[in-house]
Amino acid sequence: MRAAIAGGGLAGAALGWRLAQRGVSVTVFVAGAGRWRDATGASGGLVRGFDTDPDTGRLAAESLAELRGDPRLRDWAGYQEGTSTYLLPPDADVDRARGTLRTVDALLPGSAELRPAAGLAPFRGLPEGTWCVRERYAGHMSPGRLRDSLLRAVADLGGTLRCEPVLGVLPGPALRLGPGVERRYDVVVLATGPWTPRLLDRWGLPGQELSTRQIQYTLGRTVPPGLGAFVDETSGLYGRPVGTGQMLLGLPTTRWGVGPDEVAPDPALVRRVAECAGLRLGLTAWPGPGARTVASLDCYPVGGRGGLALRGCRPDSALYTFAGGGGGAAKTALAAGRLAARTLCSA
Repeated sequence: MRAAIAGGGLAGAALGWRLAQRGVSVTVFVAGAGRWRDATGASGGLVRGFDTDPDTGRLAAESLAELRGDPRLRDWAGYQEGTSTYLLPPDADVDRARGTLRTVDALLPGSAELRPAAGLAPFRGLPEGTWCVRERYAGHMSPGRLRDSLLRAVADLGGTLRCEPVLGVLPGPALRLGPGVERRYDVVVLATGPWTPRLLDRWGLPGQELSTRQIQYTLGRTVPPGLGAFVDETSGLYGRPVGTGQMLLGLPTTRWGVGPDEVAPDPALVRRVAECAGLRLGLTAWPGPGARTVASLDCYPVGGRGGLALRGCRPDSALYTFAGGGGGAAKTALAAGRLAARTLCSA
């Protein structure tokens, strides 16, 4: 099988690596990969096993178990282990959460527990009845470093990396690489992240209910003692320590449908994050001098359905997308890439 992957982000690199491991003749088009504005380069790299969506949780737990169990992958990703705290609102479906935790426990025994969040330091002002999922085996990695390592591994396994833009996609499936230049493949996958919805529309392909949304976080001074990576669904705040004495904090943005050339930091959102950090974590002086805000964008399934997954573009063509993971796709990329490669080879 000859497969082409358009897109050199973490998703495309993970899928290319999985296909190359299976002996597929794979070509990854990496034009633009590694730019600071792409989602892989901007990602905060939080990894954990738990997620409120059971399917996403299964992929996240599988990815984390493989990452922790493979010294080579740990080195490739620059993985740093630490705790993870996930705060669920009082009206959360606790039975559903327990089901996901059983999956996490099967892959990462003894890592996660669900308990009431009352009195959980350093969090303040949590609504009464908030639940907490604590994981011992979690942490963060560098998605950009892992992407670069996986692309090198693709080349080592006999795959091809091509640094040239893809100008169009044809149902063949084929890629248009220049005026009158078309290259046919048995399978073509668009792993183009936030560029995917615009490309599908430009090339007259179904939109697959995907859209872009800006992602933004700020790196500031001061870290509460004992605080690792966390997601607080009661406020939307998320973050993790960075290096020595820095804290990455963010809130979800409401900027949907943003184009790659329209990304810009939102000062009002930085102020809301700072206010939330003061109320939730007692960080009244955050972000402090020398703070830096990172803005990028990623591809999300409309309505939050599906996450990073292989999606067929046309029933009569071996043309697919591999996108939609949103800002947290790094935690599922390894397992999602394996599943997508298995599906392509089976089909």
